[in-house]
Amino acid sequence: MSSSERLLDLNRNAWNIQSRANQIWSVPVNQQTIDSAKQGNWQVILTPTKPVPGNWFGTVANKGILCLASGGGQQVPVLAAAGAHVTSFDLSDEQLKKDLETCRENNLDVVIEQGNMQDLSRFADASFDLIFHPCCNVFIPDPMPVWRECFRVLKEGGRLLTGFVNPVVYLFDHNKAQETGQLVVVNHLPYSDLIHLSAEQQEAKVLRGEPLEFGHTLEEQIGGQLSAGFLLADMYEDGWFDQSWLLPEYTSIAVATLAIKSSVKFL
Repeated sequence: MSSSERLLDLNRNAWNIQSRANQIWSVPVNQQTIDSAKQGNWQVILTPTKPVPGNWFGTVANKGILCLASGGGQQVPVLAAAGAHVTSFDLSDEQLKKDLETCRENNLDVVIEQGNMQDLSRFADASFDLIFHPCCNVFIPDPMPVWRECFRVLKEGGRLLTGFVNPVVYLFDHNKAQETGQLVVVNHLPYSDLIHLSAEQQEAKVLRGEPLEFGHTLEEQIGGQLSAGFLLADMYEDGWFDQSWLLPEYTSIAVATLAIKSSVKFL
C-alpha cells in the first residue's frame, strides 16, 4: 500500500468512526427540514455556522449538483428535497450510508459514489451545474487536484461553492492554548500532521478515531481555484459554534468562496 493509499484508508476509517458516533457533521436532518425544503424553504452550510447565501445557488430545481466530500445526511437530502439531481461523492462508507438512508426515507432520489475527492475521473467533462464542497480538503495534502477536477466536471458557467479552514488555525497548539490561556505560534504553513506531529502523536490520533489533517495556505485555497481557471465571485468568513477553544475569540475559523467556471480569461 502506498503512502497516499494508506492516508486515504486511515481517514476513511476515522470518518466512519466519527459518523457512527454521530458527531456534529454526521447527524442527518429531520423530517421537518426535508418538508420545508420541498416547499422551497431551505438553507445549508459550507462552514460551521453561517448559512450559504441563497443567491450563491441560483435555481437548484432540476440542476445537477455534486456534493463533494459532503456526506452525513445533512446537505445532500436538503438539496435533493429542493428539487436538485444530487450525486453524493464521499470517502466514508458511513457518511454515504446516512445520505442514502435519509433520502430513501423521504422518497428522494440520490446517486451515491464512494471515492477520493482528488480523483473524479469516473465523471465526464461538464457533468454538473454546481459543486457543493464544504470544509473537507483539510484531510488531503494537496487541494490543487480537487480544483482541477472540479473545473473539468462543471459545465460552462457552473458554480463551485467551497468551504475551507482558515490557515491561521494551524499556527497554534490549541491544547496548550486551552491550558495556558495563550495562543503561541508553534507551526509553520502549510501545515501537515505527517510533518508536524511525531509518529507517536499521529498514532494516538488514529487510535482516537481522528482523521489526519493538513492546513493549506490561502494561495493553495483561493489561488488554487484561480489557477484551475475559476473566477472568484464572492466569499465570506465564519466562526465556530461554541467556546471550546480560544482562537475563535480573535479571528474567523473558516472561509467560504463562490467560484464560477468561465472561458473568460483576464491573464
